[in-house]
Amino acid sequence: MHERLKQARKNLRLTQEFVAKHMGMARTTIVAIEAGKRDVTAEELAAFSELYGIPMEEIIHGKPTDAGKVAMFARAFSELSDIDQNEIISLMRFKKRHKGILNV
Repeated sequence: MHERLKQARKNLRLTQEFVAKHMGMARTTIVAIEAGKRDVTAEELAAFSELYGIPMEEIIHGKPTDAGKVAMFARAFSELSDIDQNEIISLMRFKKRHKGILNV
């Protein structure tokens, strides 16, 4: 789990310092967690999940779940403007209509 937390942070290009401040921890605590030298509490796991936008199940088990993908999409989609949301919906409809044609 510690490697997944470290990789998630790096994927988002967040510094250990930023994560520590956001989580209300010392940077050395983040270092210890990412090195596997300190366990993560349930509350901390929930906070990492929210900060990194990754479901707790994925952090714990390492494999994305459909529910996690849907939740991540819903969260990102809800932050878009109405115009951008409509564009995404149109793109999804286009892809669905043309899937058979495009996959020939």
